[in-house]
Amino acid sequence: METLGIFKDTETAGRAVESLVKSGFPEETITSLTSTPYPDGVLVKTNQRTWFRWLSVGGGIFGACAGFALAAGTAYLYPLQTGDKPIISYYPTGIITYELTMLFAILGALVGMFMEMKLPPWRKRVYDPAIGEGAIGISISTTRDQLSRSCEAQKIMQNAGALRTTSEETL
Repeated sequence: METLGIFKDTETAGRAVESLVKSGFPEETITSLTSTPYPDGVLVKTNQRTWFRWLSVGGGIFGACAGFALAAGTAYLYPLQTGDKPIISYYPTGIITYELTMLFAILGALVGMFMEMKLPPWRKRVYDPAIGEGAIGISISTTRDQLSRSCEAQKIMQNAGALRTTSEETL
């Protein structure tokens, strides 16, 4: 279950986050939704690890192996002897290896980007159109059996100066 509070500025949103943390909500369950990017720790501190760069590196390594296997394997399977030159030559193999390295690194970066943005959304999330117009949203995730905690979060956010609060059951 998710509860969303809409705030007009960062000061009131920051007060709400501090109040929520002081009342016992874990910081991992609190996220901020804004139309402008804020550095980590301005509203909510997240220690979330990102897989973005590792997917790019993994894609690049896979692409390099696939490119070398394609170029060298093709030359090895279909040997064309030209004079005293090697069957697997460096420059064509290097070019194909480079191209497939870049292709798979870019595809890994795209997959990582979609994972970071949580696209496609697998479940319905609360959202308010005011966030796109400059308001700040503070969201708290609770489990379904913690309905009283969700109501408590709504009261805390309203006391901190929220313009309005919504939760999944009011959608």
